[in-house]
Amino acid sequence: MTRQEIEPEKLSDATVVVIDVFLATTTLLTILENGARSVSPVASLEEAEEVGEALDRSHALRGGEQDAEKIEGYDLGPYPEEYAPEVVGGKDVIFVTTNGTRAISSAEPAKKLLLGCLRNAPAVSRYLEASGTESVYVVCAGSAGRFTIEDFLGASAILSRLNGDGYLDDWRLNDAAWLALDFAERYEGREKEALKGSRAGRWFLENGMAEEFEFVGDVGGSELVPKVVEGRLKPTLTGGD
Repeated sequence: MTRQEIEPEKLSDATVVVIDVFLATTTLLTILENGARSVSPVASLEEAEEVGEALDRSHALRGGEQDAEKIEGYDLGPYPEEYAPEVVGGKDVIFVTTNGTRAISSAEPAKKLLLGCLRNAPAVSRYLEASGTESVYVVCAGSAGRFTIEDFLGASAILSRLNGDGYLDDWRLNDAAWLALDFAERYEGREKEALKGSRAGRWFLENGMAEEFEFVGDVGGSELVPKVVEGRLKPTLTGGD
C-alpha cells in the first residue's frame, strides 16, 4: 500500500512492480518511451549529483520534484509533457522524486524490478504472465507514508488484467491484492472516474491540468514495460525477458 511497507530481504526471488501514478513511474515511462539515451531514477538529490558526475554534462538533464515542487537548478520538473522527444532524445536523464524514485530504490534487491502505471498496466500484466514468475510484489509508492487511491488503482488495473483468465486462482494473495481485485471489479473501464475522486486527481482538475490528467489516466496508452537494471531503465522485450 505504501513504499514504507517494502521489506527488501523478501524480494530477492521476486518480481516487483513499483507504481507511482502521479507522477514518477508515469513520467519515467514517458522519458524512456520518448528516446532518452539513459534514464536513471535516483532516491535523493545527493545520489543525483553522484550519478551526474559520471555523465557528459552536455548530454545530461536533471528532472523531478521534492515535496511537489520543481527542484531549484534542475532542468525539468515532474510532468510527463516536459519530456517530449525533442527534449530528451539522445539525452541522459536523472530523475528524482519525493516518493516514487525512493520506492524504486527500496525495491532494488528484487530479482526483477519493473515500473508500472495506468498507461502501461495491460502491458505489465501480459509481461508478468509471459515471464512465468512465481512471486510478485506490486508496490504502491503512496505519498509521505499514506495510502493513495491512484497507486492502488494502478495496482488493481494490473492485477485484474493478470487474472483475466483466472491466472491468479492458484496464487496465494495477501489481503491487499485480494482487495485490489475487488476494487477492479468496481472500476474496470471507469478508472478515470476513480482517479477523479483521488486527492491528487482533484488537484490536477482544479488547477487547470485536465490534459495532464487525461494522459495519466489513459489505461493502455503505452505498450512499454520499463525494467531497472543497475540503476537505469531498460525496455523489456516481449516474452517476459
